[in-house]
Amino acid sequence: MKKIIVLSLACLLSFMAFSQNDGINPQMLEKIKKANNFTAQDKALQNAITSNSIDKLVISYDNQANYDTYFSNRVKTKGISDQKSSGRCWMFSGFNVLRAEMIAKYNLGEFNFSHNHLFFYDQLEKSNLFLSLIIKHKDEPLDSKHNNWLLNNVLSDGGQFTGVSDLVMKYGLVPSSVQPETYNSENTRIISNLITLKLKEYALELRGSTAKDLETKKVDMLSKIYRMLVLAYGEPVSEFTYTLRNASGKEISTEKYTPKSFFDKYIGKDLTKTYVMLMNDPTRPYNKLYEIENDRHVADGFNWRYINLPIEDIKEMAIASIKDSIMMYFSCDVGKFYNGSKGLLDVNNYDYSSLMGTSFSMDKSQRIQTLASGSSHAMTLCAVDLNKENKSNKWLVENSWGSSAGFQGHLIITDEWFNEYMFRLVVDRKYVPSKILNILNQKPTMLPPWDPMFAEDID
Repeated sequence: MKKIIVLSLACLLSFMAFSQNDGINPQMLEKIKKANNFTAQDKALQNAITSNSIDKLVISYDNQANYDTYFSNRVKTKGISDQKSSGRCWMFSGFNVLRAEMIAKYNLGEFNFSHNHLFFYDQLEKSNLFLSLIIKHKDEPLDSKHNNWLLNNVLSDGGQFTGVSDLVMKYGLVPSSVQPETYNSENTRIISNLITLKLKEYALELRGSTAKDLETKKVDMLSKIYRMLVLAYGEPVSEFTYTLRNASGKEISTEKYTPKSFFDKYIGKDLTKTYVMLMNDPTRPYNKLYEIENDRHVADGFNWRYINLPIEDIKEMAIASIKDSIMMYFSCDVGKFYNGSKGLLDVNNYDYSSLMGTSFSMDKSQRIQTLASGSSHAMTLCAVDLNKENKSNKWLVENSWGSSAGFQGHLIITDEWFNEYMFRLVVDRKYVPSKILNILNQKPTMLPPWDPMFAEDID
């Protein structure tokens, strides 16, 4: 007993000593100061940096000459969409893939599907998913890992391609003119915050409910959420009459539709079986199948399940798709080395190292491990510039920030940037080699929802 007391006291004193010595004391501060021998040139740098944007000071003049807007292979499309002040990039990217195929098939002019229509159901379905998971984990402590994650990830505008495929297959599509945007669908922050607050209140109520009351209460709660969504976004149409016209204005057809029948007629394929999700995550073994728990939009839908592949394998499929005039859902860490005035993503855009006098040397794997990088924004991959060896020099994505943003509503991506900051690509399975398709037969490695690869596309 005495030994235990002595050991405990020793551990406590050791911890106290560590805590007391862990701070910056005057002696340590003096050493830190002396390690920096500031020169007159450093003073000039300080004057420049304190008075200017760092990005403007470090933009690489030598790199400006490499700006090139030519692409050897490009998918034709019409019109640039704008997600405005919302995080619906994942939906815009998915719709760009579908509408490009419809425009080409029927020789349409500018055409788009209603984002507002599907976003209504996205928010309702995510609310149901949250409440269902709260019920699943209701007997765990409120601060358990799952409940902590749930209460920090209640409702979001963001998502990924399974949201597009599951929601479209369940609720169909309508043209944008049939259910146009509202102020709140383009400016989602306030209504999203209000619904989130209500869902957190419901979470506490469900945790205190008996098993027999849970389903009845959940339906009642969702009816209140439905009302809030109707007030903000309008009630989704159930039937509509629509005239489809080609690029010359000639009528193709005038019919009465439901959202499902419109989708069946003009798209008419099972999105959940057509597309394959690919990932480049160098922190994990390649040629393996992974699934992320709860990374879905619909409770009865599919989690994000992806094949982890080397970047060169992903490029080969992307090139094949572009050559066949099929665009792809693409997501990346868009904020890194982005030159907005040129719409250029290039690792050589900014020379932070020379300005700051230190290197920033983490590779892609290390950036993922330290949460310094991850997928943040979805766009639509639509072009590639190939050299004589049929290898990529640069890429082009159609963005959803409006036609005045970037390069005519697009972003140009150098091949080096693609290697470092591209994460997800969704391709039609007909461009996926059979040896890679066979990986889908593996039992997936299940990753927890707090894994870095859960990151939603939202910017």
